[in-house]
Amino acid sequence: DYLTIHVEADTPENIKKTLELIRSLGVKPGIVVKPKTPAEAIAEYLPMVDLVLVMTVEPGFGGQKFMADMMPKLKQLRTMLDEVNPTCHLEVDGGVDLVTGEVCKENGADVLVAGSAYFKATDKPAFVQKIEA
Repeated sequence: DYLTIHVEADTPENIKKTLELIRSLGVKPGIVVKPKTPAEAIAEYLPMVDLVLVMTVEPGFGGQKFMADMMPKLKQLRTMLDEVNPTCHLEVDGGVDLVTGEVCKENGADVLVAGSAYFKATDKPAFVQKIEA
């Protein structure tokens, strides 16, 4: 249902056009922000998207350590979204497990991506129930 693009990938004009094109195709647009990119870099796109994805690791490979220093940015984005697009989902990807997932939820995330932690769980259904709680 969602198609996301990285804000770092292109110019503001092309990003806007791409988000509009995604929506015109009947798909929900989203935008991704890498760890070193500030929240302000996506401020102008927040009214246009249905999902904001905050990377809490550098994209590229699984199993990286969760970057807790991304939590102020996550909280800032939740505040920004509440002002201009409160129904927009705020997602976190990178190093999410049962402990860091709770931290993310406390800072405004409502969607969590857990890769390595899920696949390493001995009881996958229990892991899903706990992380969704």
